[in-house]
Amino acid sequence: MNFYTKTVLTVSIFLIFSSALFAQRSQQTSDRIVAIVNDRIILKSDVDHEVRNFMRQAEIENQNVSFSEDLWYSALQSMVDNFVMLEKAEMDSIVVSDDIVNRQMDVRIEQLIRQAGSESALEEAFGQSLIEIRAEFREQFREQLVVQQVQEQKIRSINITRPEVEEFFNSIPDDQVPIIPEQIALSQIVIIPPPLEDARVEAYEKAQALRDSVVNHDKDFEVMARLYSEDGSAQRGGLLPMMPLDDLVAPYSAAAAALEPGGISEVVETQFGFHVIRLNERSGDNIETNHILIRIDEDQVDEDYAIDKLNALRDSVLNHGENFADLARRHSEDEESRAFGGRFLNPQTGQRMHQLSNLEPALYRIALLLDEEGQISEPRSYNPRMQNVSNAYRIVRLDSHIPEHRANLKDDYEQIRQFALQQKRNEKMSQWIEDLRDDVYVEFKIPIPDDIDEQMEMPMEEPVSL
Repeated sequence: MNFYTKTVLTVSIFLIFSSALFAQRSQQTSDRIVAIVNDRIILKSDVDHEVRNFMRQAEIENQNVSFSEDLWYSALQSMVDNFVMLEKAEMDSIVVSDDIVNRQMDVRIEQLIRQAGSESALEEAFGQSLIEIRAEFREQFREQLVVQQVQEQKIRSINITRPEVEEFFNSIPDDQVPIIPEQIALSQIVIIPPPLEDARVEAYEKAQALRDSVVNHDKDFEVMARLYSEDGSAQRGGLLPMMPLDDLVAPYSAAAAALEPGGISEVVETQFGFHVIRLNERSGDNIETNHILIRIDEDQVDEDYAIDKLNALRDSVLNHGENFADLARRHSEDEESRAFGGRFLNPQTGQRMHQLSNLEPALYRIALLLDEEGQISEPRSYNPRMQNVSNAYRIVRLDSHIPEHRANLKDDYEQIRQFALQQKRNEKMSQWIEDLRDDVYVEFKIPIPDDIDEQMEMPMEEPVSL
């Protein structure tokens, strides 16, 4: 995969490292413009950071990527292309709604939490609460989504015919026809164990006691936040700086908006836990608040409830003729698969078939125990890709199984079509972006620096200077 494609697809890289990028930029005493796209500028330091981020992400994904001048120039070209597509979006009046931005940010933040290991680890890495992270990167993230939308509109217009697929496949030398590894298709039903009532009550009562200490016993709000809040803002006394109401989760913004400056809310429940909120200042639809957050102990959940419900659903399919897909749509708590009747879709191809060896370990272990199509596993616990959910249970059904074999048009047409279509789209997209530059002012200000290799060896904390 080239740098251009990689950068487009990994918006999460931008979120992971943007804070470092802006910190570096503010510390730089000198820098240099390397490219201009209309009225947008690209600094050499921006490209340096983009390359570092790409190499870090490659390392996380166990890919061996070494620095080269070609890589640096590809990063610069990718950034120019992104700006060109932003200009195209403005010309075509393409916008991304707040609702889409919020939903996609939720997905990306969940990914970041998984990479960091926990919410608190992510907050510590950024030195900000999740609410602040969302607010700070919202507009940059919106730009990334606009670029994706511009690309997707063009990509959707590029299709491929069966004769083109056959020509592509027939052009492959016989000794290079790939071996298709063992593949399976799976479906699942997921149940998230609810918190034990004792855990909810305990968290609520702790938040209520802290509110009482502030409201009725004159305790200092900031001191109580520093001592007891379980949010990344605790070290700042719970301060969330001035930000739009729409950047805050709905229950929090509604409770804060109802207060007068200096007022303290009742205990408010959000997806993060229980909050006590103080409104400091309001300017239009922007507010500054302090808050104390008490989280519900995620370890105190009713696992028996989840297991019993999944066993009942499994029995309904195996012994009472219920349809697995219908039950998944009604009962599964995994948003991604529920809409498809519990079916796993391959995130890379959008298809149902998964290479067995590429399944994540917990799912791989389940799949190995399923011998026949239609067989359903016992309930098993796993770590889901969901925000604020550390453990869930699922039953998994084996829908189909294809043994390893040499690729052929009869059995593997769809996969071959996808390969051929991707190649065609890459070629057409490269030409399309080249043509777009005729409508946008693009100027490269410098050649690739001779000493860039040495600069990339410098510690990540130090700014790169020309």
